[in-house]
Amino acid sequence: MPKLNRRDFLKGSSALATLASFGLLGMDFKDQEGPLRVALIGTGWYGKSDLFRLIQVADVEVVGLCDPDRNILEAAGKLVSERQKSGKVPPLYEDYKELLAQEKPEYVLIGSPDHWHALQAIDSLRAGAHVYLQKPISVDVIEGEAILAAARKYNKKVQIGTQRKSTPHLIDAKKQIIDTGKLGKISHVEVCCYFHMRANGNPPVEPVPEFFNYDLWTGPAPLRPYDGLPHIRWWRTFIEYGNGITGDMCVHMLDTVRWMLKLGWPTQITSTGGIYVQKEGKSNISDTQSAIFEYPELNVVWQHRTWGNPVDPDYPWAFKIFGEKGMLAGSTMQADYTPYGDEDEPIHFDCFFEKEKYPEDLTEERIELNAAPATRLHMKDWLASIENDTLPIADVEEGHISTASCILANISMDLGGRALRYDPKTMTVIGDPEATARLRRPYREGYVHPEPNDV
Repeated sequence: MPKLNRRDFLKGSSALATLASFGLLGMDFKDQEGPLRVALIGTGWYGKSDLFRLIQVADVEVVGLCDPDRNILEAAGKLVSERQKSGKVPPLYEDYKELLAQEKPEYVLIGSPDHWHALQAIDSLRAGAHVYLQKPISVDVIEGEAILAAARKYNKKVQIGTQRKSTPHLIDAKKQIIDTGKLGKISHVEVCCYFHMRANGNPPVEPVPEFFNYDLWTGPAPLRPYDGLPHIRWWRTFIEYGNGITGDMCVHMLDTVRWMLKLGWPTQITSTGGIYVQKEGKSNISDTQSAIFEYPELNVVWQHRTWGNPVDPDYPWAFKIFGEKGMLAGSTMQADYTPYGDEDEPIHFDCFFEKEKYPEDLTEERIELNAAPATRLHMKDWLASIENDTLPIADVEEGHISTASCILANISMDLGGRALRYDPKTMTVIGDPEATARLRRPYREGYVHPEPNDV
């Protein structure tokens, strides 16, 4: 009997079977006693997307929305009223601290820019809420340690938005290829992003519009001269607010590989790169960068360029896991197992969509249709972890390791590419006081950097 080639077979059926075996499809949070009291901090694109996915899988009453941009906030309020069962426009807040104090939500989704993640997550945990926090969890390493400490201190579940762990075709690929040992010994991984996503414009400085509280939006970050609304792509192009392409895109793929291969902290991290090509604009994040995350007898090698062509057009943002018997490539859109030799057949894994079950996805502005099923499963897993008092699949500790590793790569690049070995027990870079000093970013006057022992 010939070996089965699934290249044209897997159109969702195997992925569905895999999800059913994990109990993910059977979870139902529509019938709990009373709606979940949910708040969203940061009502831009992905914040709303996360909230709408939660509304699709659970009985939700949105008790508060928060954003320093009044136009975005009011538009989000109208959209939420059309989505949630009560039909109500939630209370709208400019300051998240007022929302937490007035509404006392039990569940908080955080979709704000990266530089606000730590303070908003810790304050939400202190206020008694479980948190769904977008990645990367922090802009510096000690912020991440403080969020982790707060989650454990207040015994709350924090799910990080690294939803590749809940992506159906990647769950299936892990189960069928990695867990069965098809690759043999694995000793090399490549992760990459070649999207042209570095904004790099030169807009002029202008007055801040009356509907936007720019000072509050900036928060603990340095206050840049205002040169237009920073939403969507513009803020990500500055190191003041995040950690560049590595902090934004590598964190997803590194986290996926760590999950698949059961990897913890890297033993050593090195990185080189800079602004090599796109020198004409204001952007100060690297346009070219390589990093090596070292594990025993295994290197995970990252590469991004925001210019030029991808190395593999089928996998422009992806991971490739190389073993002695074959290779597994994966992305948000697909996965492919390629065996070495003739003893096995290639296997293709298609992206899983739910367009028929959730037709509202088709009219949602800027939705990532390929990611929507993963986010829904991620929300279900978060709620199940709360119900069962277990850690979620993307627990804050795992999100911290992936985030901090990418931050350390940037520190290595800034320090000329020298090797860094982070010790999470002492929260220092071993034998490197200069690198250790960079584990905390300075906060703007009026804001206090969180510390793990003082949350």
